Amino acid sequence: MADIRRYPFVRHLRATPTTHIRHLRRGEVAREGVGLSFFFRPLSAALSEVPVDDRELPLLFHARTADFQDVAVQSTVTYRVTDPALTATRLDFAIDPDTGRWRGSPLDQLAGVMTESAQQHALDLLARRTLQEVLHNGVGAVRDVIVAGTAADRRLADIGVAIVEVRVVALRPEPEMERALQTSTREQVQQQADKATFERRALAVERERAIAQNELTTQIDLALREEDLVGQRGANARRTAEEKAAASEIETASQASRNQRLAEAKAAATRVVGEAEGAAETARLATYRELDEATLLALALKELAGNLPAIDTLVLSPDMIMPLLARLTAGTDSHHAPVEGAR
Repeated sequence: MADIRRYPFVRHLRATPTTHIRHLRRGEVAREGVGLSFFFRPLSAALSEVPVDDRELPLLFHARTADFQDVAVQSTVTYRVTDPALTATRLDFAIDPDTGRWRGSPLDQLAGVMTESAQQHALDLLARRTLQEVLHNGVGAVRDVIVAGTAADRRLADIGVAIVEVRVVALRPEPEMERALQTSTREQVQQQADKATFERRALAVERERAIAQNELTTQIDLALREEDLVGQRGANARRTAEEKAAASEIETASQASRNQRLAEAKAAATRVVGEAEGAAETARLATYRELDEATLLALALKELAGNLPAIDTLVLSPDMIMPLLARLTAGTDSHHAPVEGAR
């Protein structure tokens, strides 16, 4: 909005850099341009202010598809006044010379023109397509048709307005239909999620089976190796036993041979000793054979005395000695000469 200051009999106007001022005096253009600043007489001046910056116009309208479904279209149109002098002559952008405010609603008029143009082209497109087609790829199609339609619209060109950009924010069906479509889509997504879950589980089962198979193969391999090890240990033990048996047999044979030789030597020694003892005994017996009875008795007593235990005290009675002395005396008298010779 232009800034107007009041002075006696005159006014001073100062415009912004984004507004085009058109000053008419007595029906003639006194001055016009962007960002002007000048004095004017309020009684003879007709002022118009046209914005030349980019402005955005939000659009929200409903359309019916080919399958009779209601669709809400939410979009934004960016426009610019390209010929402000022409626009000022086609639409009422007059401002009050005292306050600088618009006397009417020129922007609302301009918005109505652009809204009708954009809606008309969008409605024509949506009416030829089904709801599924509109929801799948309708955003780009609606944007393109609005851009093309407004660019070719003669009415916008006649008022000096150009469309800079069109953005379609959303295409939404009725709430009940949207919930139904969401349910169907949600079911499909859930099915895909379940499928992915099942595939992941199947993959996990397959991996577990492969792991179990590997473990079983490893166990079989270990069992075979253990069997080979047990067989080898048995063969080693058997060989060790055979070697020990052979060694024991050799040792036994050697010991038997040694014992046999020792026995033979002992037998031979015993035989020699026996023969010597026999010869000695024979010689002794031959000697005894030549002795008389008294001498033999004395030798027997001597032998008996040598084999008796030690006797500390011996008491002899006359009854025991007298017969023995009588016999010894008698024997001595009869054999005195031979006994002396024997001695």
